Amino acid sequence: MNAPKRFTEPFTGDRSDGLPLGEVVFRALREALRDGVYKPGDRLREEEVATRLQVSRTPVREAFSRLVSKGLVAPAQGRGLIVRRLDTSEVVELYVMREILEAAAARLAARHASDAEIEALRDLEVRFEAVQGEPQDMARLNRQIHDAMFAASRNRYLESALHELQDAIALLGRTTFSVDGRPDPAAREHRELIEAMAAHDGDRAEALARAHIREALRARLRIMQGG
Repeated sequence: MNAPKRFTEPFTGDRSDGLPLGEVVFRALREALRDGVYKPGDRLREEEVATRLQVSRTPVREAFSRLVSKGLVAPAQGRGLIVRRLDTSEVVELYVMREILEAAAARLAARHASDAEIEALRDLEVRFEAVQGEPQDMARLNRQIHDAMFAASRNRYLESALHELQDAIALLGRTTFSVDGRPDPAAREHRELIEAMAAHDGDRAEALARAHIREALRARLRIMQGG
């Protein structure tokens, strides 16, 4: 299993952010889940993670406990934990909440986004379209686009809730950008949404965000049905 370099680097030296080591390990594991280093069905073991991160098992145990409490992993038969798979009903529930929250974020971003934030979103969308054919790169840039929209909403509680959803989305496995016919419409949906924000059209931004998430759900269900 190949991990991103940032996940395999040890947590030694100066940690100027002052975070407890258990928090740092938790964040590293959460990012590894989001980046697909660990996929649904994969097993996590304290000793293996501690070795990869070059930390003791105590902060790994703390991080594991938090992952369990968030429903991202579950005890496996024997030793360790296993990354959860979401069933169809859980996936639909996840996308229902995603539609509600992202629509609210889009409406607020249309009200609050600065010119600089709009230009940054346009730049991210150009980069997103430049990596078509590379689903994982598209997924990474898609997260950056959505994160930038969340930040532009200027609502810390909404942004926090959306980031919590990102953790659950990590359990979905294969990205929807691997579905034939999804990348081009997704890019168009992004462009239209960004321009609605630029025009400060909250109604249109909200409607476009809802439509965007519904299309993502359709692609997700195709994957789950073997498409």
